[in-house]
Amino acid sequence: MITFAFIVSFFFAMNIGASGAAAAMGVAYGAGAIKRKYVALLLCGLGVFLGSLGGGEVVKTIGSGIIPSSVLSVKIVIIILTAAAISLFAANIMGIPLSTSEITVGSVVGVGIAYEALYVSKLLFIVSIWVVVPIIAFTLTFFIGKWFLALKRKYPQVERGKWQQSFMALLIVAGFFEAFSAGMNNVANAVGPLVGAGLISVTTGTIFGGLFVALGALLLGRRVLETNGKKITRFSPFEGCAISGTGAILVIISSVFGLPVPLTQITTSAIIGIGTAKTGFYIWQKRIVIQLLKVWFVSPIFSLVISYSLVKLLLDSDLYTVIAIFSVCLATIGVISLKKTISEEKRSLHENGGGI
Repeated sequence: MITFAFIVSFFFAMNIGASGAAAAMGVAYGAGAIKRKYVALLLCGLGVFLGSLGGGEVVKTIGSGIIPSSVLSVKIVIIILTAAAISLFAANIMGIPLSTSEITVGSVVGVGIAYEALYVSKLLFIVSIWVVVPIIAFTLTFFIGKWFLALKRKYPQVERGKWQQSFMALLIVAGFFEAFSAGMNNVANAVGPLVGAGLISVTTGTIFGGLFVALGALLLGRRVLETNGKKITRFSPFEGCAISGTGAILVIISSVFGLPVPLTQITTSAIIGIGTAKTGFYIWQKRIVIQLLKVWFVSPIFSLVISYSLVKLLLDSDLYTVIAIFSVCLATIGVISLKKTISEEKRSLHENGGGI
């Protein structure tokens, strides 16, 4: 069982590398500072590993700051990591940059609810940070974007010649800095439960966790890199510096205080902030942005339900509760699908000049 717990943990770490860490270099790749995907992913992997060495405080929060460490048996660790890995793997298949912190905390909370052992005040504080920090990222890059647009109107040469090359070099540094912050914050999601259960030390956990997150970025990060870099909006090297720099600073500050924060939400919110400054709120109507917002909202709840259901099924043998949860999920999916079908039919009738 212990061996299986480590296997699930390191598989989860690789998916963290694909989702959160690869998104860190998506800005540099999207702005053209790095032309080739494998170079961006290689730099990302190196930055993640170095950052993971300083992620001990977040490891402690995941391991014992949300639920008592006494609850974390080997079986519970496996359940937490399995629930989080399933959620993240599904998002990686779709190419959606998903917050590993949110789904990991969701999984831990699911176990805490099942055992009625949850530090509610600490959880509410973490969730409030999830809301506030992406808003800060959006606001900062929105005003930076507006300022830069005004600067370009006054000094058109600011994005040409040596300025362009300088911004390109600075963007690569900023992207590496953001990957470093990813390692500092996100590696804890994979190894925190192991540390909380006493299966591995904080130091050893961060080293091995960092190695597997870096490996995941290299092997599995291409699709998320493409989503963050090319599918949301286009941006200049200076705008890319603002995005990566903002994300890195906010995540590192949070990591110092042991707070697991949604790196991908922060980065993507910063990208949307720049896009809104350039094109207005039209960017919010893009299908990819709407899809991101939906996944962000649903994913922690999804991992919570999975971990809670696994506890009830595998440890409490409570099949009826699992059936009830599964039925509610099916009903919810059915309602969402029906609303989507009705909406598409209305749109089709409108486009064809018909009525309802």
